Amino acid sequence: MRPRRWLAAVAAFGVAASVFVALPASADNIRDREYWLADYGFTQAWATTKGAGVTIAVIDTGVDGTHPDLTGTVVGGTDVSGVGAANGQKPIGDDSQHGTMVASMLAGHGHGAGDGVIGVAPAAKLLSVSVGFGVGTTDSDDQIATAVRWSVDHGADIINMSLTRNTLDWPVSWDDAFLYAMQHGVIVVAAAGNRGSGTTEVGAPATMPGVVVVAGVDRNGKASFDASSQGITLTVSAPSEDLVGAGPGGGYYQWAGTSGAAPLVSGALALIKSSHPSLSAGNLINRLTATAKPAGNAIVYGSGLMDAAAAVTATVPSVKTDPADELKEWIRLNRRAASSATPTPVSTSTATPKPAPVKTSEARSPLGRVLPTVGSLRNTGLPLLVYAVFAALLVVVVRGAVRAFRRVRRRR
Repeated sequence: MRPRRWLAAVAAFGVAASVFVALPASADNIRDREYWLADYGFTQAWATTKGAGVTIAVIDTGVDGTHPDLTGTVVGGTDVSGVGAANGQKPIGDDSQHGTMVASMLAGHGHGAGDGVIGVAPAAKLLSVSVGFGVGTTDSDDQIATAVRWSVDHGADIINMSLTRNTLDWPVSWDDAFLYAMQHGVIVVAAAGNRGSGTTEVGAPATMPGVVVVAGVDRNGKASFDASSQGITLTVSAPSEDLVGAGPGGGYYQWAGTSGAAPLVSGALALIKSSHPSLSAGNLINRLTATAKPAGNAIVYGSGLMDAAAAVTATVPSVKTDPADELKEWIRLNRRAASSATPTPVSTSTATPKPAPVKTSEARSPLGRVLPTVGSLRNTGLPLLVYAVFAALLVVVVRGAVRAFRRVRRRR
């Protein structure tokens, strides 16, 4: 079953691939296409911070750190698939452009005089963790768990996951890995998935408590039909249509999908953390959601459209929520319930076990020893009562017979 689930995840990437449009080699008009920089408050937020001091792990298909828009940005990485490069910078898989495009929208710095893609947090640094979706020397679920732990151990403040498992559930190994991240104050951001690829409702990791889940909207701020999905776990919305990103080898692409919306939110969180470094993960996320612009039904938009400028500069009351607590409580309730629901294995031993004593819900009378227990009445008292009644009837019958016999003798 797992290979099929991850084939579905690749399909989610594949829809983005189906609308990848290679742009001209010249990058002089790329910046003009990045409408979200002004429309969602990023250029205004840059007056305060550009994300310096924040490290973001991109768990994806690998990031080409040699692209002119990303040189010096990827400061570390690894491969957990067994088929990529040791530093995570070899794009792998059928959608090898994907990881580089995500990274450029997140922390690209452009090049030359205003050319190329500039990310929403251009001063942030990246870790590239390459994953093989449906391929590799280890199970894809295990790759994700390993990738999350590696990211935490190597200094990630935020983890961007522009991927979906296309199932509501997730493996137990993710419980420990994601909880490990959250308990270390690392924020996990996940794409909601795209209806166009069959993800009609969000799938894991976007179903996991404590994860920041990103829905997609079109250029007018309306929910995207093909390039987004919906569900009760949505956190916030960001553009997922008419996107541009840098591809491996120096190219550029136009694309669509929540795979592109997620890094915009990860970048916004990087700006918040850079400007408010002492805040907990719960309060960083709260600034994102509390300052979002209401857009409609929460199942479609989450808290609304993100506003990077307000998230960085607005006065927002502190909260005591902790993503780790949310996931930990879910694990406590649901994994325990699943465990207790597992039937007890039937013993194959040839030895005859001793019968266990039968327990009843009526174990003891409320009056204790004054009256017999209901169980004892049922097991002992009732049979005795039957025998007593039978004996009494027998006595009556015998007495009646004796009296009748005596009357007959007298008449004679």
